[in-house]
Amino acid sequence: MSPLDISLADLIARLDEELPESNELARISEARLRAQTLSDLGDQLIDHYVSKAKQTGASWTEIGDAIGVSKQAAQQRHAPGPFERFTELNRHGIVLAQEAARTYKHDSIGTEHLLLGLLGEAQGLAHEVLVAKAGSERRVRDAIEEVLPPAGAKALRGHIAFRPESKEAIEQARRVSSDLGHDWVGTEHMLLGLMRAEESRAAQVLRHLGFTSEELYETVTAAIAERRAARDE
Repeated sequence: MSPLDISLADLIARLDEELPESNELARISEARLRAQTLSDLGDQLIDHYVSKAKQTGASWTEIGDAIGVSKQAAQQRHAPGPFERFTELNRHGIVLAQEAARTYKHDSIGTEHLLLGLLGEAQGLAHEVLVAKAGSERRVRDAIEEVLPPAGAKALRGHIAFRPESKEAIEQARRVSSDLGHDWVGTEHMLLGLMRAEESRAAQVLRHLGFTSEELYETVTAAIAERRAARDE
């Protein structure tokens, strides 16, 4: 049995369908970007189960054996990092932000990329709040694209660094989560963090869509309460 429901043929067919007018060289570039995204998602998948294993008392030696690396390598690669309390949806949004930066050939991840990442995670509460306010996902995306810097000449390989304002937004997301007494940092907290980075492009977009800091906070906290109530029913 195949370990995944998706096959190489599926990936090829989707890329060909989405880039019908592109030549083979352009498809190579796009394929490399998608391969990097798949790699990032794979790392997050392993991180998820490493965290579960640690919660059940597994040692780093046992985890290393399961992965096929040394204890030291397992601990170095999968020890809790800066996104430890981030939900899977929020982590996926970070991956999508990185992919957006690569797609536009930008050399760093800005708040505008983080906002695109939240918009791309349709299951997240941030997506729900954004679309409800704007009326459509397309309107939000258009507003973000208006503030994107010009595309670069060449997409970066490997790690792409966060810009200072993005680091500020991520830290603000952690703070708002703590202020609300939550033990997770979700897409909703990230959205509030972006708004709190007041000079950022993402905050500019949110204000353009009609949000104020107070309104966004009230909307998000009300939406969190509604989801909790729905789960408790």
